[in-house]
Amino acid sequence: VQLVESGGGSVQAGGSLRLSCAASGLIAGWCVGWFRQAPEKEREAVATIDSGGSPSYSDSAKGRLTISKDNEENTVDLKLSSLKPEDTGMYYCAADLCWRLVQGAEEVRNWGQGTQVTVSS
Repeated sequence: VQLVESGGGSVQAGGSLRLSCAASGLIAGWCVGWFRQAPEKEREAVATIDSGGSPSYSDSAKGRLTISKDNEENTVDLKLSSLKPEDTGMYYCAADLCWRLVQGAEEVRNWGQGTQVTVSS
């Protein structure tokens, strides 16, 4: 499966962005997640969604990020609201078996190229 992200950009704190991940192959039966990598930090999951459409969020993302999946369009979107400077980083779409996403970035086999999000104070 190939993943292509779009929708990143620069916003001021408190603003919103919508990221989109388009998959070339079927992702209906996979877990799909969004990972963030801040400068000089490890890549970490901020939101994931399973094949049934159930979302999970990191503590920092709860209440501010919303992940959604469209199985017909083969896309997974991430809406970011009330953005903070610490949300800045490269955001990557990932697709794999759920346990691999739960284990962390080092276990994930399918990645997009990433899209940059920059939040200024």
